[in-house]
Amino acid sequence: MWKKGRGKLGLFQPLLGRWVSSSASVMGPTRCTRSFERVLDDKFVELQAHWVIGDTETAKTYSERALFGPGDDGHIGFWSFTSEGKRSTGTLASAPDIHPAAICFEAEMPAGRARQVYWPHPIAGFNWAVESQTQKGWNRFVEHCYQASQEG
Repeated sequence: MWKKGRGKLGLFQPLLGRWVSSSASVMGPTRCTRSFERVLDDKFVELQAHWVIGDTETAKTYSERALFGPGDDGHIGFWSFTSEGKRSTGTLASAPDIHPAAICFEAEMPAGRARQVYWPHPIAGFNWAVESQTQKGWNRFVEHCYQASQEG
């Protein structure tokens, strides 16, 4: 159920928990697990994402840790760090073009403006996409559908 909670971090209520997505990609089968939990006396939400990409024998892994919460200006933002040694920061935005209840974050990246968007799946779980901004609008290059994980 996609229902926001109370307070500044209440928008993350539908995402809290452990989620998994399995899909095909040009690099082979892809499995991503995302865990969202409140941390640091409920002042932030932490994302731990772990990707396994490719066939079992040659699979590559990729991890991300991100914190979502209020920045110095009081607005909700994020701070992300990846296993590749990259990092990014961004701010809460809107994505009514995707879904009225979407949770969207935008960031300035070396290649330009990008956004990641979470929105409710019509049956269960949620969808997630990453897009880059172009002169014609947003160009989606990753999309996953996440379901609640049965793993511990």
